[in-house]
Amino acid sequence: MSSVTLPTRYVTIEEEFKRNLELKMSDLQMLKDWTDKQPHLPKIEMFYFVLFLHSNYYRLESTKKTIDNFFTSRTHMPEVFSNRDPIAWKELRKAFTVVAAVPLEQKIKKEYIMTFGKFLDPDPSKFDYLECIKYFFMTCEVQNLIRGTNEGLIVIIDASGLSFAHIARLNLMNLKKIVYYIQEASPIRLKAIHIFNTGPIIDTLLNMIKPFAKAELLELMHFHSSLETAQKFLPIESLPNEYGGKAGSIEEIVTKHIKLLEEFREWFQYDELVGRVNESLRVDKCQNTENLFGVDGSFKRLEID
Repeated sequence: MSSVTLPTRYVTIEEEFKRNLELKMSDLQMLKDWTDKQPHLPKIEMFYFVLFLHSNYYRLESTKKTIDNFFTSRTHMPEVFSNRDPIAWKELRKAFTVVAAVPLEQKIKKEYIMTFGKFLDPDPSKFDYLECIKYFFMTCEVQNLIRGTNEGLIVIIDASGLSFAHIARLNLMNLKKIVYYIQEASPIRLKAIHIFNTGPIIDTLLNMIKPFAKAELLELMHFHSSLETAQKFLPIESLPNEYGGKAGSIEEIVTKHIKLLEEFREWFQYDELVGRVNESLRVDKCQNTENLFGVDGSFKRLEID
């Protein structure tokens, strides 16, 4: 693998300054100086400081916590953040055929961006939920890099095909880790989660997640038995063709997106090599899976419209 220090495509600092009046070079430098004094943290590229700062609404102390949580949780979640080769890792390639986890091109009100998910193959025996979550997080990461800061992320999920057999494959400890990462570590402004075609199975899944989820996250969830209720929140034209939209067919969107992930192959491999913490160098108490995910942390503040 050739030496890679930057992703294939990303929004430059200069572009971010033009779009974010609250962004200050002094804050970015302050974060860099702080991370330089944290020997357990890896080298962090400046554009990531922009994402962290923006996702925390430019509050420095909460940004520092998110930075540490981001790299620490990714280190202690190898089941989700290792083997992220979109070309060679067979289990990930299989996940690409089981679910769709893709960005939608059109932005909606207030410049929100959207990520769409659904089953492509509902056969539970083919469902590896960790590989599917890995795929979803890879999508969000690439979306962050090539589109830069935005007012917020809307997640849209079609629950068609979800069954109790799928739920039976889930592991509660892994679910807790995933929810922790979303709440405490992900450099995004999560604004809403819209779930289509809901049924009793969604209640079961929600009951599994509730013990780990903060009230702020639960308040972002909207459930729709049909597209009619979703129209109050989302412009239908922004959805794939199969939902009456104009974004293109699901097959076309997935094919295009997989090629994009493949373009970032070396970046994912580089990140796994260097983008992790070294617990032996941590000044404070070393983290492990039990004390990191075993107790509730503070929820990274969300602003809800």
